[in-house]
Amino acid sequence: MTAFEDKTVAPAAERDGVNEKPDVEHREVGPGFGLEEVCYNKKGVGSFLRAPYVLGAALLASLGGFSFGYDQGVISLILVMPQFHSQFPKTSPDAAHYGFNVGLMTGMLELGAFIGCLFYPYLADRISRKWGLSVATCFFCLGAIIQTAAFDYPTLVAGRFIGGIGVGTLAMGAPVYISEIAPPDLRGSLLVLEALSIVIGAIIAYWITYGTIDIAGEWAFRLPFLLQMLPALTVGTAIHLFPYSPRWLAMRGRNQDSLASLAKLRRRSTRDDMVQMEFKEIVAEIRFQKELRESKNAGSSAVMVEVKEWLELFRPAYFKRTSIALAIPFFQQFSGINAFVYYAPTFFVALGQSQDRSLILSGMVNICQLVAGIPTFLYLDQMGRRKLAIAGGIAMAIPHLIMAGVVGTYHDSWATHPGMGWFGVALVYIYILCFACSYGPLAWTLPAEIFPSSRRAKGVGLATAVIWLANFIIGVAVPQMLISIGWGTFLFFGCFCIAAAVFSFFCVPETAHKSLEQVALLFDDGSATEHELQARIQQEVCQMPVTQL
Repeated sequence: MTAFEDKTVAPAAERDGVNEKPDVEHREVGPGFGLEEVCYNKKGVGSFLRAPYVLGAALLASLGGFSFGYDQGVISLILVMPQFHSQFPKTSPDAAHYGFNVGLMTGMLELGAFIGCLFYPYLADRISRKWGLSVATCFFCLGAIIQTAAFDYPTLVAGRFIGGIGVGTLAMGAPVYISEIAPPDLRGSLLVLEALSIVIGAIIAYWITYGTIDIAGEWAFRLPFLLQMLPALTVGTAIHLFPYSPRWLAMRGRNQDSLASLAKLRRRSTRDDMVQMEFKEIVAEIRFQKELRESKNAGSSAVMVEVKEWLELFRPAYFKRTSIALAIPFFQQFSGINAFVYYAPTFFVALGQSQDRSLILSGMVNICQLVAGIPTFLYLDQMGRRKLAIAGGIAMAIPHLIMAGVVGTYHDSWATHPGMGWFGVALVYIYILCFACSYGPLAWTLPAEIFPSSRRAKGVGLATAVIWLANFIIGVAVPQMLISIGWGTFLFFGCFCIAAAVFSFFCVPETAHKSLEQVALLFDDGSATEHELQARIQQEVCQMPVTQL
């Protein structure tokens, strides 16, 4: 039996192991299925309790972001450890080219992540989203082992680069998988799990490292490096307890498996009208993208097809989507978040705080992110994306611009103006709160929503690559920026926050409460011929029984 042949569809209790709920809202699956809102549950916080299977899969996948957050929490404290400076003298503040050495070591993880993002889409499309995460886990653990065992600076840098390949692919694989398994009414909130997972990883790592800082020997920093393998191994192995993405299965021609996976994720029968409506949307979109791809790549080799599909993201048909997918992550990083996360102790010391107090204050940075991120997780699908992107940019800019004035005025007199130093600390926390409830989650949410299934892995890969590349630039540049331009560092980030709000006002659409297939209608970026092809395929799929798809 081929992947396209019919299979007998059994009743829910026999085939799916779930009971059809008496309060299910049934709709006729008609010609307009692509324009209707697919909503399985009543809106609100209680929706999560009615979708525990999807929530569990999303929680596990989001541990890919935990690995990135863990590194952030570890490195910010390790950089100030005397034990670390003793083992790696190039990272000591009194070493020649200290700023460059620390920035390079910090940023190599992001550079590796950037490269990893360019290869993950191929794996995700060929061997599945789940197995792509498992391959990423192997790279991450290899890098963690090298960092733990490193005895010189070049080996440490190499370990961070290899580990970065795993970090980047884990962090981008999670939103791809989550976006494709989540129901439309919960998708935004579940994608916020990636941002929350990053923050939780940073908090746990920071306080673990804070607890090891008094260990006299080199295990003060080697133990935190070693422990980072545990969450990555959990993702790479336990993800196989959950279903394949229904959209990936449809891309591979396994339509009946796709229907079964979708029904299992929705906890409904394959005969349920809502499940069938969403399934037909998926199949129609996959067929449309496949016919487009075949018409444009006729006679091309496999390598050229891969290259063309990357270049396609920058052609008129996808340029608006790509510009949003690149701009939002870019603005996320150039709002200055990882400058504070990586170098928080340095910033707080520069604001007149003592070394010990700066470590405590730094540990509170990610706790603030977590506190602010929870309401966004619960209510993003009610708030929407567009308004949050505009308001978030403005809200982040205000504390940055005020901080520039405060630091520029009092940078050489904190001892005599302690109140202004604490005001500066408060401004940092205000910025963190504004970031965590806006661009923190949006950079992981929007790129995963706006591309069709055939382009989603590459589109999200490109967006995540921007995060890592920008992160690398920030990691390398900030130590020297603080030395060279001081208060201008805050002005620099404030200007980018304003630019984020302006861009969002003119370019970002509202994607809340729409299926991934319906989001495509927001862009209207196809030619008249493509619209005719899409309408024909939708009509054909709509009229066919699901057992014949």
